[in-house]
Amino acid sequence: MSAEPNTSGREVLTGARVVLPTGVAEVPLAIEGGRIAGSGAAAGVGSVDLSGHWIVPGFVDVHVHGGGGASFSSGTAEEALTAIATHRAHGTTTMVASTVTGALDDLARQVDVLAALTEQGELAGVHFEGPFISPHRCGAHQPSLLRDPDPADVRKLLDAARGSARMMTLAPELPGGLDSVRLLVEHGVIAAVGHTDAAYEATLEAVEAGATVATHLFNAMPALHHRTPGPIAALLEDERVTVELINDGTHLHPAMLELAFRAAGAGRVAFITDAMGAAGMSDGRYPLGPMEVEVKDGVARLVEGGSIAGSTLTLDTAFRRAVTVDRLPVEQVVEAISVNPARLLGVYDRVGSLEPGKDADLVVLDETFELAGVMRKGEWLVRPAGR
Repeated sequence: MSAEPNTSGREVLTGARVVLPTGVAEVPLAIEGGRIAGSGAAAGVGSVDLSGHWIVPGFVDVHVHGGGGASFSSGTAEEALTAIATHRAHGTTTMVASTVTGALDDLARQVDVLAALTEQGELAGVHFEGPFISPHRCGAHQPSLLRDPDPADVRKLLDAARGSARMMTLAPELPGGLDSVRLLVEHGVIAAVGHTDAAYEATLEAVEAGATVATHLFNAMPALHHRTPGPIAALLEDERVTVELINDGTHLHPAMLELAFRAAGAGRVAFITDAMGAAGMSDGRYPLGPMEVEVKDGVARLVEGGSIAGSTLTLDTAFRRAVTVDRLPVEQVVEAISVNPARLLGVYDRVGSLEPGKDADLVVLDETFELAGVMRKGEWLVRPAGR
């Protein structure tokens, strides 16, 4: 579903608590020509009363595999658009499509479709998660399809992406890992450390080589240990690294979420969904690349082996949980769910905050932080009830 800019006139959202870069303020927010026209504007014709609500920037998800019963790995534009529409309806106005491990030729065909959608403005790019990951930490990736990160193979996928590749997750301890990190950096693609068995020292080498993201920190990597700190300590301590967190109550204990915020600071955390096709759907069986997943009570696990297989999370749920369960300040949650991922992708000049001149991408939340409205480029995708 594509949202065309609303160029029909000016709209002023009034009465809500608006989360601005300068803090929370109860000021009118003006929308015009699909962009933020300013805050503190005078109400009048076209005003929408949102008293008792919050307005926050549209969510930015840098790691999502699908939703609405559809997958970005399907190789079809129809399924990709279904997944996009599902997450937009839950507040994610900017997203990167994540693939799962597959044969290189299959991934090249998948990314051809995703590159076209990126060129059309439906996606912010593509994230390759696998096949260059550790067989010891493969999670819900097909072990027989894993391979070492040969820079020639990495380059093949980058070429297939036609400039749409934004991030690639790999295990830097594998043969070719560090050279591949350097290759990604040279091509302006984010190198992410994940699904890795790397030691602390090897992880530091990867960061020095240019890796700047921890793929779903804590998950699919060795746990912290007082004598062998492993990748978690290395990724948390370096100010150049943004750490992804899946805040669904399954992937992370609240204490580990708090640890990440304390160690990295709110400015280095990015909430992600890591959602697979079951996001926004009921329990049942779903494909995840070549694997089959069973969702029970909202938790996705591989049919064979029982490993956690991504999530069924949407970012509105992650936001609400962060505020109501984890007791994080709203401003910090906005950083983690909008500001930081937008900066990571290099699109903060147009999305990620409610500033004049930026796209009018925003989410309306009620007083309990339930989603009440979604606007993308000035067009209501979910209109607040009664407004």
